[in-house]
Amino acid sequence: MKLNKAIAAGLLVASAAGFTSCSSDFLDEEYTTGFSTDYFKTPEGIQSLTLSLYGHIRWFGGYETQGYYQTMGGTDEFAIGTDFANEMWLTYDNRMAPTFVTVNGNTGTNATIWDELFYGINSANTIIASADMIEDEALRNSCLAQAYFLRGYNFYFLTVQFGHTVLQTEPADGIVRNYELTTPQQCWEQVIADFRKAYELFDGENNNLAGKPMSWTKSTAGHFLAKALLFAASERNADWCTEDMRKKYLEEALNAANYVISTRHLEKDVIDLYGNWTGENCDIEKSDEILMVAGQDGNFGGRTAARNPGAFFNPQFSNFANSTLGSMRGCITGGKDFQRFRPTEYTLSVFDNANDARLWKSFATVYGTAVEYAGDEATGAPAAKIGDPSVVFIINDKDQHAYDKFKFGAKRYQTDANFVDEKGRLPEGARKQTRTGESTFGEAGAPVLNAWILYHNGNYVGDQFGDIKSGASGAHGANMFPGISKHTCGYLNAFQGDNGSRDIILARLGETYLIRAEIKVRLNDYPGAKEDINELRRRGAWHQGENRSYYVDGCYQAAATCSHVTAKDVNVAANDGWNLGMNSYYLSNPDLEVTYASTEAEMTNWTWDNLPAEDEAILAKIGASSQFERALNFILNEHTRELVGEFTRWEHLSRTKTIETRAVKLNKDITQFDPAKHYVRPIPQNFIDNLQNPDGTNLSDEQKKAWQNPGY
Repeated sequence: MKLNKAIAAGLLVASAAGFTSCSSDFLDEEYTTGFSTDYFKTPEGIQSLTLSLYGHIRWFGGYETQGYYQTMGGTDEFAIGTDFANEMWLTYDNRMAPTFVTVNGNTGTNATIWDELFYGINSANTIIASADMIEDEALRNSCLAQAYFLRGYNFYFLTVQFGHTVLQTEPADGIVRNYELTTPQQCWEQVIADFRKAYELFDGENNNLAGKPMSWTKSTAGHFLAKALLFAASERNADWCTEDMRKKYLEEALNAANYVISTRHLEKDVIDLYGNWTGENCDIEKSDEILMVAGQDGNFGGRTAARNPGAFFNPQFSNFANSTLGSMRGCITGGKDFQRFRPTEYTLSVFDNANDARLWKSFATVYGTAVEYAGDEATGAPAAKIGDPSVVFIINDKDQHAYDKFKFGAKRYQTDANFVDEKGRLPEGARKQTRTGESTFGEAGAPVLNAWILYHNGNYVGDQFGDIKSGASGAHGANMFPGISKHTCGYLNAFQGDNGSRDIILARLGETYLIRAEIKVRLNDYPGAKEDINELRRRGAWHQGENRSYYVDGCYQAAATCSHVTAKDVNVAANDGWNLGMNSYYLSNPDLEVTYASTEAEMTNWTWDNLPAEDEAILAKIGASSQFERALNFILNEHTRELVGEFTRWEHLSRTKTIETRAVKLNKDITQFDPAKHYVRPIPQNFIDNLQNPDGTNLSDEQKKAWQNPGY
């Protein structure tokens, strides 16, 4: 989304006047603009500051790992790739502490998020305190609605992560070192109050201050109001939220979710949310389903420049497939191959791989050859032409044994790898597949240089492939895995660039449906919950006439038109050869005849007593047996199918207190989770150490302990 220049200007002013948590980084901030804080006491200044709130949201993704590990680390969905800079977020080891022990500059810390969020809180407080300067009631209410929403969102994020936080609701005047110790109940009540106020003040969907869909509206506020009320009524808050409070919260949450769903609409196909991204500000970035984004554009400089999130889900192509990729790490894979988030067995097996199209539209499973490859006599690797499939991921069922006789792996390391597409189940490459056209296939017997498989001889082996010299045959070091394609961004700051221009979706209607389904289950409306879930499952099915071999992401077309791509004759040709526009659907389902039939009936043919087979297997593994446990965990499974990789997973497992009941059992990389402390993060020690009593004296050790979360 193109950002109005006033956002960046306003953000600089807001940063200079912003709240500080006393960290050294914030104390070093310099005031360099031509404005003073008096500007925010004028109608023009208040409007400028309101617009700057949208620039503040760009902290999400602004640095290497900012917001990614806090929202996705330590869950059932992702294990460690081969980069251990943020291992503590995934394993809960002792480096997740009040003062993080960092591995290198890529390590995300608790203090980074704590500090960032208070920038926006202070800007929002300034708007709320000064809004009476605006005489026009509609304009005043609009500024207030956006300020209350942003403050609520930041308090929401802080309370989700830390359990309780500072409730600074007045503009900070200089460095403040004395705050009242808060409780989780106080924090949730503040979050809910802010979202309620925003929900009341927004003029429906009419706000367009920062363009569509970046501008927040009543639906945006309603979505987060429903989430906050559901969180307050969930298991993490059972010690203070009484039964009467829970019922009132859930009923209010249901009303808010009803409004959002009645006002916005789902896209007919998830491809129209993620696949057809063609560059900044393209049509799919304006989808009515999108409720909130961290807006990005072609401005790749400054403190809020976005590290392209697509890079964090990519496998390490430049390692295991260097022979067919050359030295390239950039646009051809939609971003560098940072291999931070490796999908777990659960994540890939929770889908019905034959009937649920969301699996094949969310993961990249076939890549071609980017440079001519002469072969390697020493390893037996065959030659490959540009555009030949050279990296293939087979996402098969556990009881599928068609490929048991083959050895899989990256030919560079597993020299005995010998997979051959015997029956010609790989689609024809060179972008021959179309969305609704006929599936066409390559020749039978074609060898594949790098082949990965989910199950082999009935055993999960998805974490066994990569560089065996660095331990890829164990739980760690596995750099070969299918990566999520939802965030793929071919329009980067360079062909092999780190920074992207694609908006980061932070909320959309698909999640609202799942929130409402869970609210209905908690209110004992199981039929209503089933209707909501089936809306998503019906949308996620294969549709009549659809080519199941077709694949599209945000790389191919965007990279071809990217003004930052030099040597286009070489690099665009490599992009053409690498991104073949096809998947491994028929290879992964070797007994399935080519079909163009709808699977909507198969996707909606379930009852609460007889869930889909993949769900029953997972529920048996985690021991969910009561009606409510089964329903809640089925909804959490559906969250994965609909929202995998969309920066919401940790909060949902944390609020339902299911990390130890499901994530620990489904993700073997979670080795040190302690339910007595790890449902919230440690509050930054530097913040606590700089607190003072009203008389200016430092806090005692006992007072500091009271501020810190238990167990840290």
